[in-house]
Amino acid sequence: TNGHLDVIRRALKLVDHLVVAIGVNATKQPLISLEERFALIEAAAGPVAKEIGSKISTASFSGLVVNAADEHGANVIIRGLRGAVDFEYETQMVGMNRVMNPHVETVFLAASPETQFISSTLVRQIASMGGDI
Repeated sequence: TNGHLDVIRRALKLVDHLVVAIGVNATKQPLISLEERFALIEAAAGPVAKEIGSKISTASFSGLVVNAADEHGANVIIRGLRGAVDFEYETQMVGMNRVMNPHVETVFLAASPETQFISSTLVRQIASMGGDI
C-alpha cells in the first residue's frame, strides 16, 4: 500500500541497507504475487535509495520476523504504526521478539497523516468491490 511505501522511503534514510521482508501467510490470499510486490517496491523505492546512497533489497519469509531479521543479518526491525491499536499489538511483538533475540531492536515510524487511514484489508475490500486502488 502507499502506507507501506511511505514507511519504506523514510526507513531508507535511517539505514545503509534496507531489506524489505514480506511475510508469506498461507491463510491470506494476496491481490498481487510476491514477485509483483518485489517489483513494485524496487520501482517505487529504488530511486530513493540510489538518491540518498542507501541500498534496498527484498526478501520473503514464513515464520517469525525476528528470525528473518537474524537470517538477513539485520539488527533492527522497522515497523510503521497507524495509531493506538497498532502500537498495542506491536508493543507485544517487541517484547516477544526481544525474548527470542535480544540483539534485534525494533524501531517504530509513525504513519504520515496522508497514509494513516490506509490498511491492506481496506485496500483488498475496495478492490474486491471494483473500486479504484
